Amino acid sequence: MKKPCFWWIKALFIGFILILCTSWGFFAHKEINKMAVFTLPQPLMSFYKEHLDVVREQAVNPDKRRYIVSGEAPKHYMDIEYYTDSILLYRPTWYEACQKYPADSLQAHGILPWNLIRLTYRLTDAFKHRDAKTILKLSADMGHYVGDLHVPLHTTKNYNGQLTGQHGIHGLWESRLPELFAHNYNYYLGEATYRPNIQKEVWDALAESRACVDSVLSIELRLQKKFTEDKIFSYEDHNGQSVRVYSVAFSEAYHASMNDMVQKRMRAAIKLTGDLWYTCWVNAGKPDVHTFAAPVYSDAELEEITALKKTINENCSH
Repeated sequence: MKKPCFWWIKALFIGFILILCTSWGFFAHKEINKMAVFTLPQPLMSFYKEHLDVVREQAVNPDKRRYIVSGEAPKHYMDIEYYTDSILLYRPTWYEACQKYPADSLQAHGILPWNLIRLTYRLTDAFKHRDAKTILKLSADMGHYVGDLHVPLHTTKNYNGQLTGQHGIHGLWESRLPELFAHNYNYYLGEATYRPNIQKEVWDALAESRACVDSVLSIELRLQKKFTEDKIFSYEDHNGQSVRVYSVAFSEAYHASMNDMVQKRMRAAIKLTGDLWYTCWVNAGKPDVHTFAAPVYSDAELEEITALKKTINENCSH
């Protein structure tokens, strides 16, 4: 038998380490998944804690796939401008959306909420089948998409400020700010709760993110006028290289002017992630997680996972 080739990981080694090291996905997505585990009631918490490294490390897998797997990228965003804000009230099902919009338009303008809702059905099914390996994979993916759902710039075609002369704001909001300030965030959120209407919860979160877009853009634009360019940007050493980044002073001003928006969105993402994991387990009939067979990984998978973690540790500062 030929040794399985996990080509998406090998491709990551070649081209995407730098992308992941500078994205929200690499830091905040892992933090969201990790903290969501501690919102779970027993016995579910014990199961997830036992596999915390897997759930945390695999939180970035969807971002790895989006650059090399066809059809992955649209799962991470929704350009509300294309659908118009009325979609946040209408909230069509996937079937209804397919009847109204051309398939190529859906793929071009994003399917984030529908993908996430579909994923909850898959996770529920994995719980019913007591498939620990699939449960962990889908849980990690779900946490990632919930994280994306809570990023305002994932709801607009002006996702990186390219339409308003604010190129780079995406990385500022979801990478630089958490990197600088997340260690001071309050992650105590209480226990996960059952969500009987998953579609409502997902669309509510999307609408909340959409409502933040104007502030995200307008506040940064206003601050640009108060700082000279040499004060907006600075240079920092990253792995022996001088890298241009948003300055600490500008980042602090932006973070403060948004009234803890980043913290609030991260907290909401953590809570919804835990709630959805718990809801899927309940909907599956609350199977006894202590009876699940331990997930089995092939030697090739274990080698690739170990190599990936080693490469990331060597190339990233987080």
